[in-house]
Parts: sequence; structure tokens; C-alpha cells
Amino acid sequence: MENMTPTSNLLSSLFFFTLIPLFSRNSIADYTLKQGQSINDTQSIVSAAEIFELGFFSQPQATNLKYLAIWYKGVTPKTVVWVANRDTPVLSSSATLNFKRDGNLVLMNQTGAAFWSSNSTKSIQNPIAQLLDTGNLVLRDSKSEDYVWQSFDYPTDTLLPGMKIGWDSKTGLNRKLTSWTSSIDVSSGEFSFSLNTNGLPQFFVHKGNKTMFRGWPWFDHDFGQSYGNGFNYDLVFDASTEISFSYNDSAHSRTRIVMDSSGSILRHEWNDVGEKWRKAYSFDGAGCNDYDLCGNFGLCNPAVTTSCGCLYGFEQISTKNLSNGCVRRDPKICEAGDGFMKISKVKWPDSTGDSVNMKLGVKDCEAECLKDCGCLAYGTVQIPKIGLACVNWFHKLVDIRYVPDVGSGDDIYVRVAASELEAADEKRSVAVVVAVPIVSVMVFLGLIGGWIFIRRRARGNHEVLIVPPIQEHELEIPIGVLEAATENFSVFNKIGEGGFGSVYKGKLPNGQEIAVKKLAETSGQGLQEFKNEVLFISQLQHRNLVKLLGFCIHNEQILLIYEYLPNKSLDCFIFDDQRRSSLTWPRRIDIIIGIARGLLYLHRDSRLRIIHRDLKAANILLDNEMKPKISDFGMARMFREDQTETKTRRVVGTYEV
Repeated sequence: MENMTPTSNLLSSLFFFTLIPLFSRNSIADYTLKQGQSINDTQSIVSAAEIFELGFFSQPQATNLKYLAIWYKGVTPKTVVWVANRDTPVLSSSATLNFKRDGNLVLMNQTGAAFWSSNSTKSIQNPIAQLLDTGNLVLRDSKSEDYVWQSFDYPTDTLLPGMKIGWDSKTGLNRKLTSWTSSIDVSSGEFSFSLNTNGLPQFFVHKGNKTMFRGWPWFDHDFGQSYGNGFNYDLVFDASTEISFSYNDSAHSRTRIVMDSSGSILRHEWNDVGEKWRKAYSFDGAGCNDYDLCGNFGLCNPAVTTSCGCLYGFEQISTKNLSNGCVRRDPKICEAGDGFMKISKVKWPDSTGDSVNMKLGVKDCEAECLKDCGCLAYGTVQIPKIGLACVNWFHKLVDIRYVPDVGSGDDIYVRVAASELEAADEKRSVAVVVAVPIVSVMVFLGLIGGWIFIRRRARGNHEVLIVPPIQEHELEIPIGVLEAATENFSVFNKIGEGGFGSVYKGKLPNGQEIAVKKLAETSGQGLQEFKNEVLFISQLQHRNLVKLLGFCIHNEQILLIYEYLPNKSLDCFIFDDQRRSSLTWPRRIDIIIGIARGLLYLHRDSRLRIIHRDLKAANILLDNEMKPKISDFGMARMFREDQTETKTRRVVGTYEV
């Protein structure tokens, strides 16, 4: 080797460097591809800040098929965000990306056959292609900043920050996401994610021609409330020029929304510390998200097992097949006296093809619907970034969902016959007549409790407290009041189901919100359990125990009335992927301490020594401040102070057969 001349050393070096492309991918130094340049399947273009890379890739199960794609640089495993020729792979030993004579980009095999082209109708004199740090591949004239073509206009399965989906009149494009066929097959799959442009803007997921899932008719519910700080979206809603959605996320260096091959919409964000993708959020068609699950004029309530019910004024066509939808109880509408019934806390029905007016206020929106017999409902909403929208529905109302969560859902006014309005007014009248004495009794009981407390403090803590027994008539609430408060136990008001029956939310005429537990006739909780619950809770006073307000016995039906707790039960948070994140560790500890205080009161501090016997997450209710309250005393037992055990013949707790 020491006898080699400088010339031979140079030749050896040149030979070595010519072999490198055979064994590794070469990145072109500049992020720009100019006329006369090309890249082959061993080369790539990297964006200026080295965030994205454009090149060729093959799938493990088909290494002979070559795809031109964009992926995140330096991310393992390789995360592809755009594929040019997803349905026309190059079946060849080599592939090349270069320029056509008219300036368009073209993907060819070794024989010169074209497999993909940018296909811009504009001729470009001095074409250049650039891969931007946004992940957008753009084509333009070197003497102009205007894009002739860009990959962002032709998304595959991924929506990147700054990329738009929706319709643009300038380009004539209606951009949407289309899933891969599978996790290892980039070809166009069955599922698509698109933005409706005929009516209020709302997202749809389709499987072929079948609608699988519909998002909210604006985006704070789908995105703004779900993604946390740093996430911002931009909605353009101009029926004459553009209807589109895009987003940015300043809190994460890498983020993407993906139409998954399983039919779910997933949002991923990159964890720089763990160097891996984290699924931040997902949408799918499960449960009440399943499009049109309950049929025409049906309402889906995710809080109950039998989730399908009907809008007020409607009844189910078939009790055996709830997806058949509902029909009017009184079909006589558009006659004298008909009007609208307000339905609160719902996801609005599908508005595709319905009238949207951005110039009408609330009163004008109602008047516009009332004067047209074909108008079935109306609603107004303040859409963030857009303004007040008035919607008149002329098609059958479908895909409506009740939203029990605090601060969620909107109001819609459904057209009903005069007879339905009269029936509703009669129930309200009954409620007004009987609610006043009930409230008076409750105030009276409160005064008695206060007097007892003062007397106890005055005589010292060692005195035995004797509480006057609460009489039945003091707590009994007429059925008419409860029917009016719960809108005749409407499915709209159903907020839960338990082993002993259903729970409904109601509101008394004085504005007080209540929870009505309607015991099922076949529930297994008979008169004894009912008496237990009334006996125990009416005499227990602690901030971590649910407060009993009254009861009702109507024919064979038994009902209990409690204070209403807006955050429902603890299990709704623990077992919900979205709501679980709100249970911070300090909040969890506060809940645990609150439950412990309630149990300590029952076991030691209460004058009645009580064992709950059915303590579980579903029986821990949460108030508006997330303070826990123990509920459901149907299985509870009372013990003497010196008693440590007892016998029972009843099976208690939660069990499955």
C-alpha cells in the first residue's frame, strides 16, 4: 500500500464514494429540486429544518413495489404522512422523480413509463419543487412565490398542521382523508374523513358510501375542548368561495390527525422525551356515535343501556327494533296553535341540505321556521370564529344525541302539534300548584335541623341527640310534580341506569334540579330496600353523603328524589378515556379522602351505625366541584354500637350471574 501513487489514491477514493449510493440513501443537500435534477430510489430531499423527508419507500411484504412519499425525518418507526402513487406503485427495480417538459413533476420507472404526475394545467418555464418544513411539497416557478401545485391539496390519510380539508372554489377541490387499506398497505382503504359543505360544516366518516360517524356541526366539541392548550383551529365558512378546516398545535413539535384503517379518527402527538407517538384523542362510531342509530326523530342517550328513545311529541314505531325511529303522536301540525318544544343538551341533528342563515337572530329564526309548514325544527348557535348561525331543518331529524355532561350540548326547538303543547302546559300547572308546599316543608325541616344543632352545641358534645322522626307525608312528593319535572320521564332526562332502575334529571318550578330514581318493578329492590333507603338517608346528614329530598309511591311504582349532582358517578370518569385525564392526582386524593370521611361518619360518628354493603365507583356521585357523595343505601344495614356481626339471607353487592 505504501507504494501507491497520489493518482492511485485518488482513484481509490473516487471508487469508494461511487459505491455509497448502492448501500445507503443519499439526501440532496438542498431542499429544492430544480429543472434538470431528479431523485432516484436511493436518494431523498430533506426540508430545511430537517423535519420531513421526501423519497421512495417499499413495504416489507412487497419490497418490489416503490412509492414516492413524505415522512417524518428521524422518527422510528418510519411515519409516512403522504403518498403520491398510493394506488399505482412502481413495479420495477428502480424509480425516478423528475420534471416533464411542461414543468410538472413526474414519477417514472426505468423504461420511462409514468406512474404519477402533479398534472397542473399551468405551464411552468422555470420549475422548482420544494419540500417545506410543514411537510408540504410545492411546485412553482422560480420567479414566483405562487404555488402551481402542492401536496397539501391532495391529502392521503393524514392531516398535518396547516393542511386543509374541505371545498375550495378556486381549485375546485373537495379535499378529504382516505385511510390506508391496512396498517401495512398504503393503497386507498374503505374509510374516508370529509367535511360536509352542504349545510353547517360538520365532519363525516364514511365506509364506502355508508355514513359511519358524524361530528358536531361545529368544531369546539370535536377539537377545541378535547386537545388542550396549544391547539387552535381555523374554520372558513363562505358558501360561495370556501368551506374548510385546518389546525395548528403550538404545544407539540410533531402532531397529526389520521383516518385510521379501522375507521377511527386518531390524533397523535410526538413525545420528545420518550421518542414515540402518543394517541392524544380518537373519534369512532361506537355506541351513540354510530350514525343514525335511533332512526328518524330518535334520540340516543349514552348514559343508559337501552339508548334509543324519541323526541318529545313522538313515539317509537317498534319497541322491538328501536332503530326504526319514531313518528308523531299527533300528526296534525301546521294547524292553529302548533309551536315548538325546546329540547336541551343535545348534539344537533344532521343538517346536510338544510337551511343555514348567518343573518337571522333567535326570534327571526323561529319566525322563519314557523311560517313554513315544511320546517320541522330550528336552532341558533354562536359558532366560534364565525358568528351566529340560524338553522331550519326541513329533512327528517336524524342522529341526535343527548349530552349529559356539564356545559355540553345545545338547544333545538322541535315543531309539535297544539295538543302536545297543551299537555305540557297541564303538567307544568300541576307542578306549580304542589311544588310550593313541598318547598315549604323542606324549609321547615331545615329550620328544625338548625334548632337541633344549636341545642346540641349549647348542651355539650356528650349529650345524646334525639332527632324527631321525619314523617312520611313530609317527604312525599306527588307523581304529577315528578312527571312535570322530568318531562314525563323523557329519555332526554335519563342520566343513568342501575341494578334497581333508572335515574332521571328533573327541575322543579323554583329552579331546583333533582335526580329521580325510578325503581324497576323487576329490579329486586322491594319495599324493604325502599324503606331502608328512606329511613337511613333521611336521618343522615354529612357533606359526603347524598341528600334525600323526598319519595313517591304511585300505584306499583316506587320513586326516590335526591339532590342532583351534575358530574354523575365516579365510574364515568375512571372508565372514560377522555374524562379520566381530568382526574389529576390531587383531585383523586381529595375524592378518596371525601369517601373515607363519609364512611367514617357511617361507621363511627353517626348516631346510626350503618354498613353500606354496596360501595363501588358507580355509587360515588360527584358534585359540581368534584366533591364525592356516597349514594344508594338500598343494601345498607344498621348495627348497634356493641354489635360486630350479623346474619343475612340476602345476596348483596354487585355481582353477575
